[in-house]
Amino acid sequence: MALKVSVLGSGSGTNFEAIASYFDSPEKRNIARIACVISDISGAYIMERARKRNIPSHLIPCDAFKTKLDPETEEKYVDTLKSYNTELVVLAGFMRVVKKGILYAFPDRVINIHPALLPSFKGLKSWQQAYDYGVKVTGCTVHFADEGIDTGPIIAQRVVGIEDADTAEAIHEKIQVEEHDVYPKVIEAIACGRVSVYGRKVRIKGGRL
Repeated sequence: MALKVSVLGSGSGTNFEAIASYFDSPEKRNIARIACVISDISGAYIMERARKRNIPSHLIPCDAFKTKLDPETEEKYVDTLKSYNTELVVLAGFMRVVKKGILYAFPDRVINIHPALLPSFKGLKSWQQAYDYGVKVTGCTVHFADEGIDTGPIIAQRVVGIEDADTAEAIHEKIQVEEHDVYPKVIEAIACGRVSVYGRKVRIKGGRL
């Protein structure tokens, strides 16, 4: 039985597209499938991507706060996710910190991808932070979500080299290439029961992704 995955996103949805394409292939369809997409932003292109793939999409806005969901709105998210029998919640450019409502409803079943090598450069525009700081390598991190900002247990990381001629935008593009490759593979590993969490330690059967 394919793992039922629901995606939360606020933007263009490139990671959603990578995940959907990965599990569209005949050899992957029975591993995981996207049950629904939820966005907090009207007009977010992730919604259009979902419609083009005939995947149910829902707009659940939150006007009370800019960076988190209020309890009432979070309950709507949980109800919608449960209505699709969601087994894994995937944050793909979702620009709000999830809190107890979602985390308690889906324990160790909410994952996020961040465009930096955590714990460095948390928060917004981490590729710009890396560029401004002058580091020689950066990358992306897939981690379990908790109530902090980019603080949950790390599942997988990919490293990207930074050249002297790279702009912040070029760094971001390099990171996105790795994001689109690693995120579906992490979902596959979870679906196949290869990922275990022990406090802050995450173990992956078969080696790193």
